Amino acid sequence: MIKATRKGIAGNGIETIKNLTHTLASKNYRGSAIFTAEPTNDQRKTLEEICPTKALFSTKENSVMGLDNGKCITCGYCSEAASKTIEIQNKPSNPVKTKSQMISYSSPQTLFQEKSYEQTGNELKEKIQKMFGRSLAIRQVDAGSCNGCEIEIAALNNPIYDIERFGIHFVASPRHADVLLVTGPASRNMEIALLRTYEATPGPKIVIAVGACACSGGIFGDTYATTGGIDKVVPVDVYIPGCPPRPEVLLQGILLAVNRMKSE
Repeated sequence: MIKATRKGIAGNGIETIKNLTHTLASKNYRGSAIFTAEPTNDQRKTLEEICPTKALFSTKENSVMGLDNGKCITCGYCSEAASKTIEIQNKPSNPVKTKSQMISYSSPQTLFQEKSYEQTGNELKEKIQKMFGRSLAIRQVDAGSCNGCEIEIAALNNPIYDIERFGIHFVASPRHADVLLVTGPASRNMEIALLRTYEATPGPKIVIAVGACACSGGIFGDTYATTGGIDKVVPVDVYIPGCPPRPEVLLQGILLAVNRMKSE
């Protein structure tokens, strides 16, 4: 940060990284879980019991095993128990429009698109200008998160990602927002606040669930203290799985939301 500040003061160039992609993530980064082989019956039982968020499950026919990326927190317990069957890779899952699209089975899976941050941002900027003729306003709502997702959201505004150059800015009031970016499992204490924030947002309003907690309750689950995901309180247009999702995935989710807004 000090080096970036000195560079900016000295006027020695732009700090923003061009053509930034998720492939710059560390090899040890836990992006998503993926099946590498069909689990045996014994492995299925072990994986179901060991998964803390119940993201792994067997189908009714018990013929294949499913993985709910909306619940997965990439803890790695599954890969430790069955390393030849399932592994944690550094490529994240795609943002999706429905919860059913977050579920994958023990077969080839679709992962995050190989598209640079710059390409996604420029495509988003062009669509925002055509649709609004102005910037896209986002209101971020913390509905009881651990602040992991907030750190990644805050990174969108740093000198590296600099999301404002694509015509996107964060606002303090939902009355000025086009999009609600919601994190957390929607705790009981935040339920009314989230609903009132949604009602205060002018239409057409788009809601994006950020992270496993917002998508399904995550590690908090569906308990007396939580609602088990924000779609229990407000309608959700785009789900972004991950614990937490990286800035590149967040931008991809915003693009998906704008595309949905355009189609509607």
